[in-house]
Amino acid sequence: MTRKTTSDHGTVSLPIATEAPPLRAAERIRASAAELFYREGIRAVGVDEIVSRAGVTKPSLYRNFASKDELAAAYLRDYEAAFWNRFEESAQSHPHDPRGQLLEYMRGLSQRATRNGYRGCGLTNAAVEYPAADHPARLVAQAHKRLLRRRLTAMCKAMGARTPDVLADGLLLLLEGAYASGLTFGANGPARALVAVAEQLIDANVPVTQRLR
Repeated sequence: MTRKTTSDHGTVSLPIATEAPPLRAAERIRASAAELFYREGIRAVGVDEIVSRAGVTKPSLYRNFASKDELAAAYLRDYEAAFWNRFEESAQSHPHDPRGQLLEYMRGLSQRATRNGYRGCGLTNAAVEYPAADHPARLVAQAHKRLLRRRLTAMCKAMGARTPDVLADGLLLLLEGAYASGLTFGANGPARALVAVAEQLIDANVPVTQRLR
């Protein structure tokens, strides 16, 4: 868009500065819910608090999400997408090197898990909060963890591990321990040792000849 103005050089057209369009109600609801759910826990946050933070009405929330449970599931799908973005960025930094890919992700996790305000893994937290097998939030969390377990197993096979299933499960337990200990201990907790312990697990299961390829 342009506007016309007159100067010493005659009439000229100048671009009009435009503001970024405001977030739609659904996006504001998702963003507000994500912040509150992660910090406080899903069960602890009421709909009133979400709509107040988002600056919308309850009818607006329910037009976009059938229920708070569905909003929780949407939050977890967004959380999962962010997880895989980080995981794939780590993989891209070490092409054709599954060991390096996994350790790179763990370096980032070790840093995040020892920062103030870290609240663990939102997907793990949701599985703890919702024990019912058919709850929408639990279904998202379980599907993600199963996919992660398969991905770790494939990476361990690519490393040439003697027992890739066992190694993958050990690494998954290590990840879950980092999520939990980061929440409990903070800056000086066991998550500081995440990469070193992972290296020991991997090297104990992957023959030297495979590591030197």
